[in-house]
Amino acid sequence: MLPLGDKMREVRCVVGAGPRLALSLLASVAFLSAGLVPATAQTGIATNAASVLARIAIDPYRRAIAEAAAADPDISAFYADTDYAPLWTGDDQAARREALLSVLAGAGAHGLPTVRYDPETLIAAFDAARTEGDRGRLDVMMTEAMLDYARDVQTGALVPQKVDAGIVREVPMRDRRANLELFLRSDPAAFFASLPPRSPAYAQLMKAKFRLEAADWGPEIVARSLKPGDRGPAFLQLRDRLEAMGYLSRSLTGTYGDGIEAAVMKFQADHGLESDGIASAATLRQINVGPADRLHSVLVAMERERWMNIPRGKRHIWVNLTDFTAKIIDDGRVTFETKSVIGKAEGDRKTPEFSDMMDYMVVNPTWNIPRSITTREYLPMMQRNPYAAGHLRIVDRRGRTVPREAIDFTAYTARTFPYAMKQAPSDGNALGLVKFMFPNKYNIYLHDTPTKSLFKRDVRAFSHGCIRLGDPFDFAYALLAVQSADPEGEFRRRLRSKAESTIALKDPVPVHLVYFTAYPEADGHMTYRPDIYGRDAEIYAALVKAGLVPDA
Repeated sequence: MLPLGDKMREVRCVVGAGPRLALSLLASVAFLSAGLVPATAQTGIATNAASVLARIAIDPYRRAIAEAAAADPDISAFYADTDYAPLWTGDDQAARREALLSVLAGAGAHGLPTVRYDPETLIAAFDAARTEGDRGRLDVMMTEAMLDYARDVQTGALVPQKVDAGIVREVPMRDRRANLELFLRSDPAAFFASLPPRSPAYAQLMKAKFRLEAADWGPEIVARSLKPGDRGPAFLQLRDRLEAMGYLSRSLTGTYGDGIEAAVMKFQADHGLESDGIASAATLRQINVGPADRLHSVLVAMERERWMNIPRGKRHIWVNLTDFTAKIIDDGRVTFETKSVIGKAEGDRKTPEFSDMMDYMVVNPTWNIPRSITTREYLPMMQRNPYAAGHLRIVDRRGRTVPREAIDFTAYTARTFPYAMKQAPSDGNALGLVKFMFPNKYNIYLHDTPTKSLFKRDVRAFSHGCIRLGDPFDFAYALLAVQSADPEGEFRRRLRSKAESTIALKDPVPVHLVYFTAYPEADGHMTYRPDIYGRDAEIYAALVKAGLVPDA
């Protein structure tokens, strides 16, 4: 008699339906053999087990499906539960086949290459099918292609954290079995249309992709800078390139005048530059970026949108790190916007990307200094001078203040230092006078800052990872306006008390920390930003490596 493991493998090989069904059939046979099943039930159990085994053994179509699907538990279980009925290759399933082959052939519209799903091979296999076994194997091939496409277009083809450790977003992966069952209940074309992100931004990114693929903006501009009043070959290159990019109506002007200046200002606004109308070296560098490079940014943005294929909230907070802004969005419309400072572009100071819920704000906050800052920055200072950073309080594990003269700082390392550090509420507190909390394991939040001068810069990456806001009080008023008749008065009363206090948001607000170097405005025109952390370059390289976009 075969050992149990060998019996299991034999049954699984025949059934191809995954361990659960195989074990069930094997157990039925074992119980019958051992006489452990009541006589009244023996006939039904034996008939069921024998029926499944016999049906697969004598039916070449079902056997081919079982064998082809055996390596994939989800597909195997699906076919087993549907009695190995064809999903694609039945005589009455032409509409399903056509819908699948159509979307696979059109995968390029999403930046997903058709070669990944290989519809031509599927068509050739269908034409070449001569036996029931051929038909069964083809049915599984089509199911595999459908599930691959569904995953890629619904929630992205890459796992974010495998590309960059700072992208800690939880991707809403769809259940493969649920997709198959939903497909069975749906109109095929409607099912496939429901898969991609439904956000307006995704549709606009697709349009931008088509435009960029066909774009020719002419030669790069050879000049250090250009300004109003300039003439000559470099100016003509600037004029023609602005026209090709859509920033200027057809013009024959030979002088850098008002029309050109306005076009340059619009370009600068769309690319996060100071809108002064002067084509400086920084502006010309951005104007000289070609359509192929912009296309890379758009393709990455489409993948990012697929990672965020979730409801974002009727009201939500949108912090685009590359744009150095924080916005409140109500019903798809920006109702508040402020400048932001993000994490410095080095090591673990880069701000991570994720979504969470903002629950409350803290007025007059205490700064509980993260241990990484305490041990890396302040401990070395205090080892040289025990009274350095005297505005900070040192506390033990019970929260009791410890006098500095009682500590030999030189006796500790970053790993063994047993104390924490705090900064009391004040105008000079590193968090400013308010912080906005969406508790998370990354210890990231939005907050005020006493260092206001940084908001005058175009590139604002200076923090340890948290988001500093340029107009934090107005941000607080906007959040409280939906729950308070006097949001400013309520906030100011808390502020005047000088004591730390918490204001709960009656309706928590989703917060999305995102990183888009290409993103459409509400009217559809594209805006672009530098890849300050290098994350988009990593994503694009990963997409190319996975065969998802051409290495153009």
